[in-house]
Amino acid sequence: MTAILPGRWPAFSETLASQGLVLRRTQVQTLQVNVGRLCNLACRHCHLEAGPARTEIMTKETMAQVIDCAGRLSFPSIDITGGAPEMNPHLLELLEGLAPHTPRLILRSNLVAMQGNARLALLELCRRLRVVIVASFPAVNESQSESQRGDGNFQASIAMLKRLNDLGWGREESGLELDLVSNPTGAFVPSAQQAQEARFRQVLLQKWGIVFTHLFSFANVPLGRFRRWLLNSGNYDDYMATLSKSFNPCALDGVMCRSLLSVAWDGTLFDCDFNQALDLPMAGCRRHIKDLTALPEAGSLIALSDHCYACTAGAGFT
Repeated sequence: MTAILPGRWPAFSETLASQGLVLRRTQVQTLQVNVGRLCNLACRHCHLEAGPARTEIMTKETMAQVIDCAGRLSFPSIDITGGAPEMNPHLLELLEGLAPHTPRLILRSNLVAMQGNARLALLELCRRLRVVIVASFPAVNESQSESQRGDGNFQASIAMLKRLNDLGWGREESGLELDLVSNPTGAFVPSAQQAQEARFRQVLLQKWGIVFTHLFSFANVPLGRFRRWLLNSGNYDDYMATLSKSFNPCALDGVMCRSLLSVAWDGTLFDCDFNQALDLPMAGCRRHIKDLTALPEAGSLIALSDHCYACTAGAGFT
C-alpha cells in the first residue's frame, strides 16, 4: 500500500469530524468495472499508473463472474473503465453480457485507443447497444492536452470525436450520449464546470464542428503517476493544502463512492476506483465479486484517505 505523506493540512477524516460530517453509503446505483491497467497511453495524471507496460487484465473468468453478479443484483448503471478498456481482448463479450442487465451501459475511453479498423466491431456493438461513451479530453488547447497525454494525441482525439459524431454520438436526435471529462494539466483546482463546458462547446464547434452531450471537470487525484509528479516537482504539499482549503461540504452528498460499487481487474471490491490505487478495500475487508450476494447496505461507512479531498474540492467529483 502506498502511504500518503503528512503535510500542512488536516487529515480528511479530521476535516469531516471537525464539521460533524460522516461519509456513508446510499443505495448502490452504479457498478463500475475496471477491466485492467493496460493502456496505450501513460498520462501524467493517471492515478492507477496505467500504461503500455502494465499486465493486469481482467480475465474471461472474472468477467463471467461480473456478468453473473449483474444478473443477480440490480444496477441502474454499469460503468466500464481501465486503463484503456479497449485494450482488453474480451471487452466485446463483456459488453454483450452486461447489456441485458442494465438500462445504462457506459464505456470510458481515452479516444486514441478507439481508433483504427480493429475497433470497428467495438463501435458497431456500442451503437447497437446504445452505450454511453465517456471520453477523456483534458483541454481544447493542444499543447496543454499533450503535456498531460503525450505528443500527437490531441489531433488523434479530435479525429475520433468527429468520427463518433458521424456515428451519432453527441447528437441530440440520435439519443447516443457522448460525455467529455476534463482534468487540469497541472497542480490546479479546475475552474467552474459550467463556464468550462460553455468554452469547450464553443471551441470544439467553431474549430472542428464537434458536439457533445455533457462535460465533467474534475480535480486530479493525488495518487499514482500524478502523485509522483507532484512530489518530484515539489508541488505535493501545496496541492494538498489547496485541495483541503477547497473542501466543500455540500459536495459530499454527491460524491460517486456513496452510490458506487467498484470492481478491480482481479474481482476485488472497492468503494471507488481511486481506493483501488491505494488498495483500500471496501469496508476494510477484501471481498471478491463472485462472493457478493447482496449490495452494500445504505448507511455503511466508506474507506477514506487524504486523496478524498480531490473529490470534495469545489464542485466535487460526482
